[in-house]
Amino acid sequence: MAPSTPDRRTVLGTLAGAGAASLAGCPLFSPEEDTAATSVGQERARALAERFAPTVYFDEHEQWFPTDPRPYTSQRDGATVVTGFDALDGYHERFTGSTPPAPTVFYNAVEYDESPLAVVQFWFYSVFDQFTTNFHWHDWEVLHVFVETTDDTPQLYVASSHSRRVPNNEFLDPDPETRPRILSELGSHSSALSLNDTIDRFQRLPTGGDLADITNSAVESLEDVAAVPLAYGLPRDEGSRLPYLLPEYEGAPLYEHADLPSVERDDFVPAELVVRSYDALSSPPTDLPARGTGLVFGRSGADTGDVDVGYELVPTSAIEAITDFTGPQLSFEFAVPAFAEDAVSGHISTTGAPWGQPRYSNPAADISEPSHRDALAERYGAIGAAAPVNTVVATVSEAVPSPDAPDGDGVTTQGSAVEAVALLESDPEAVPTFEGIAVVADVPAGDHRLTVNRAGAAPHSEGVSVAEGGGATVAGVAGEIPLVAREDATRVELDPADADSDLTALAVEDDFGGRLYDAPLDGPDAVYVHSGGAYTTEVRDTADEVGAVRVNPDPDGSGPVAIAEPNTGKASLATFLADIAAETRDQVAASAEDGSARGRENSIQGLAQALDAVASAATRAAEAADAGNRGNADRRLETVANRLENVRTRLTAASDDFSAPLSAAAAKRLDQATRRTEQARNAGSL
Repeated sequence: MAPSTPDRRTVLGTLAGAGAASLAGCPLFSPEEDTAATSVGQERARALAERFAPTVYFDEHEQWFPTDPRPYTSQRDGATVVTGFDALDGYHERFTGSTPPAPTVFYNAVEYDESPLAVVQFWFYSVFDQFTTNFHWHDWEVLHVFVETTDDTPQLYVASSHSRRVPNNEFLDPDPETRPRILSELGSHSSALSLNDTIDRFQRLPTGGDLADITNSAVESLEDVAAVPLAYGLPRDEGSRLPYLLPEYEGAPLYEHADLPSVERDDFVPAELVVRSYDALSSPPTDLPARGTGLVFGRSGADTGDVDVGYELVPTSAIEAITDFTGPQLSFEFAVPAFAEDAVSGHISTTGAPWGQPRYSNPAADISEPSHRDALAERYGAIGAAAPVNTVVATVSEAVPSPDAPDGDGVTTQGSAVEAVALLESDPEAVPTFEGIAVVADVPAGDHRLTVNRAGAAPHSEGVSVAEGGGATVAGVAGEIPLVAREDATRVELDPADADSDLTALAVEDDFGGRLYDAPLDGPDAVYVHSGGAYTTEVRDTADEVGAVRVNPDPDGSGPVAIAEPNTGKASLATFLADIAAETRDQVAASAEDGSARGRENSIQGLAQALDAVASAATRAAEAADAGNRGNADRRLETVANRLENVRTRLTAASDDFSAPLSAAAAKRLDQATRRTEQARNAGSL
């Protein structure tokens, strides 16, 4: 479903593939102030680092493992920097065998003043990031371990996710006898946690006696997913598919650049996981491989079990002389308008240095779960209480033909095995869905436009209004956003300028799928629907008057359907009544001719005639309303109401005489017509 202007439509099919770097920013809603944190002494910091040094499990297709950036430094204007070209090419030049070059994890430790609370941070540097929603030179991920200093008991793990828009993966009160384990996401290196006995798989929910790998709060605003913890995990571990993208620079794939002689196509995420263009796919990909565990990293010299690669543990102070990690802006293989690339350039170029980020000196800034911050605030006065955070949430489903509807005349929604991406146009940081749930956190109050896209699906866009004071704003209809495979998608277009009144909202509902779209109008809008549905488009105006138009897309996909006269009032509603009655009449009559009817011919003909009488009366009501004759229009609408009751009686009597799908469709349309008749009779405008 789509944007409100033709130019915006171009963005929606592509921009949702852009966007979120691993750099976590400051939260929009600041919590209560934390006390100052100071560096822990070298010996103490080293002891904490060795005590909690994590074991890291990588995907079998991972290319960029934690390494030391110092071999790739250079001088620029008197400052020590690491450029993207030097790091990426130098890394792959050194990666000649089965062991990655210079396996390294950096650590930093701070403690909060006048409080027995310390935090040891583990920083993982990779030379590149390639993911579904972003790619950029350099990548810094972090694990924060909050520790009670009196007995070195871990209080909280915070593992970095994709951005400040996506909740981090956190666990309160982890087992003090177990060393932290990290499950690194392919390409992006987003860090999921592994706490239970299934050491190399991510588990969002507790099952079979195993605890979950996160303790973040569950989604509370969507009833059907209320038990799902709000955090980003590993979709490929959760039975979902997540297609990757390839970066481009100066009009060619990055691996073809002359300044990267040691980099080849095989040094990026494998082709079987990559989508070269969202638009080129006619349907979501279903053959993407699931996650498999590859190399396992552990601290050199530590007893950490089955480890393939030992990493060196190095204090971040050894590299703080590096002032920046740089690289030019990258692009997408499929077209993105220049203004959009400018908007997201900071998210697809580089992440900068960790020691320039607030969370480096104050790790509590990275706690994304309010209940975790509140728990530490209660235990240690050094941590301030959580602040309210605005969040936009929705489930993302797939619109498909309904098995209960006549062929080509009804849809339903179902889950999809392919994850989607979402972003707010007001702040283009794209976020991936998890288990079909879209969550955009830290959203300022006000009006926004939410865009959701999935490889092989038509994009969806709608306006959302976020209230002040924190809490969740549910997007979509009842929190659901149904996407449509491109091969099945038809665009229904509407321009409020074509209406006789000021329109404020547009809704679309299918006979079987119910309400699929309902959003405010702020200009021309275009809603992608499944070509195998039968729809009612509803508009409202500033006076809260209602109008309706019947839409039956061509299943063969003949092109967009434009709502020519999106008016409100009696004439619009009466015309709709005539159209839906005639449509049902024709199908009922055809059932007697094509052999699908299975009962009394007289009963079927009687129902068809009753529907024809409704269509005739509704047509005359529309003509009277168009002529400005309110009294005559209302009398005709009263006739429509009476004749609909006759239809209901005949439908009940004849329901066993034709196919179950047609019988169900006729009943649903009768309910729709009855409701619209009442609206037409109560309408104040003609």
